[in-house]
Amino acid sequence: MRLTKFTDYSVRVLIFAALNDERLVTIDETAEFNEISRAHVKKVVLKLTQLGYLRGQRGRSGGFTLGKTPEEINLGALIRQTEPDFRLVECLGPDNACRLVRHCRLPPLMKRALAAFVQVFDEHTLADAVTGKISL
Repeated sequence: MRLTKFTDYSVRVLIFAALNDERLVTIDETAEFNEISRAHVKKVVLKLTQLGYLRGQRGRSGGFTLGKTPEEINLGALIRQTEPDFRLVECLGPDNACRLVRHCRLPPLMKRALAAFVQVFDEHTLADAVTGKISL
């Protein structure tokens, strides 16, 4: 399983905002710190603001900050909202053209594996990611 760059960048933006919770952070400084293009960070910030994870302030001295406390930001929910497609293999999608689909018993296993993957993130919040209190 691989998460998209968008989800990866979303988590990075939220962590950076959490680490700088005493002030507004800018798209430019976030992009520079994480070595991500400004355009990518801008898209991520826009989406995270729409979802309520961030709160933005426009203008010359603008920037963004967390829209919720780190304890309120569940990583599983975040991943579900930022991932466009959890299809691990073709047969799990609507455009399935696999000729083995009637004989193969892997799709239920794939679905269980995906559910287990996301379940781990459901057990943690942004606060866990920032403080390092993640159980292994």
